[in-house]
This record gives sequence, C-alpha cells and structure tokens, in this order.
Amino acid sequence: MTDALLALRSAIVARCLADPVLAGLASGGVRDEPPRGAHPVYALFGPSESRDLSTSDGRAAEHDLTVRVWARDGSAASGLAAAARIAALLDDARLALAGHHLVTLALAATDTARDGTTGLSRTVLRFRAVTEPA
Repeated sequence: MTDALLALRSAIVARCLADPVLAGLASGGVRDEPPRGAHPVYALFGPSESRDLSTSDGRAAEHDLTVRVWARDGSAASGLAAAARIAALLDDARLALAGHHLVTLALAATDTARDGTTGLSRTVLRFRAVTEPA
C-alpha cells in the first residue's frame, strides 16, 4: 500500500506543479515541507492513512490523505483560494500513477482554522482515493 500512496502523492505533486493558476496562488505546488525561505501561501501534505480494500476479485487499497494549505496571518482568503484551486485540480481527477491504477480520487471534507501558535490560517483538504495494482 505504501507504493500506491507514494505513486499517488507523486502524481498529485506533478498535477499541481503543472498548473499556472495554482502557481500564482501558492508557492511550490504541494510539497512535503515548506519551501525553503518561502512565506505562506504554500501547501503541504498532511497525515495519510492507507487500508487494504482487497476482495476475492482483486487487490485494492483505500487512502485517506490530507493537504494543508497555510496562509499568512490576516490572509485567510488567499489560503482558501489556493485550497479551492487544489480541490478543483484533484477532485475526481484521472491521474496516472506509476505501477498503479487510480480508481477514484474525491474531496471528502474541508476544514479551515487559525493556528493558535503561529497565527497562520490553515485550510485542510481531506481526500479519499482507491488504487489498484497496474
């Protein structure tokens, strides 16, 4: 299942980096860590969970993954705009995964809050995906 999750994350990174609209809204597309020296708005992968979804008909995995969009203090709208673009790029997307087939990728939930420690606005996009081996 880890292979499928890595392939899914790589495809998400490629899709987001290729989008000029998102590039204007957030630096660096979706990443594992904040871009060095960059100021928000940026998007990072958050927690993920994968589960076996295999049946007698074949192997499959279900993945819950999050993307967290961070915006500077006083700029929640900029983070929401970037989150909306990421959601538009990924919800029901047909991404090509290395070694796997993406059955579905859907936005399951969105949550917005302000981080009490940093003051940054945070929008969390929760996605559900199902993959099968190629």
